[in-house]
Amino acid sequence: MAGISRSGSVRFLLFFVSVCLQFIPGFSDDSTSSENSSKPKPITMVMVLFGLIAVGLFSFFLFKLWQKKKRDEQYARLLKLFEEDDELELELGLRN
Repeated sequence: MAGISRSGSVRFLLFFVSVCLQFIPGFSDDSTSSENSSKPKPITMVMVLFGLIAVGLFSFFLFKLWQKKKRDEQYARLLKLFEEDDELELELGLRN
């Protein structure tokens, strides 16, 4: 199941990127309007690329932070589950 959902998400990501690239004038295949319109400057494309990389890295950082927080919460729950409860032992008569 995980392999199916992973390949589906990769296909969706590739489709999404290909659609987004059509909106950037330098990558679109529209040759009719290329005579009158000016091409985007390379600095603009580099800035957009750096912006996308920064957003991707920030998202990755937030995801790792979220994973660490969930792992710490699960570990705290596990410790709480196995901590010794003296009062419970006394009530059940397991200890004097």
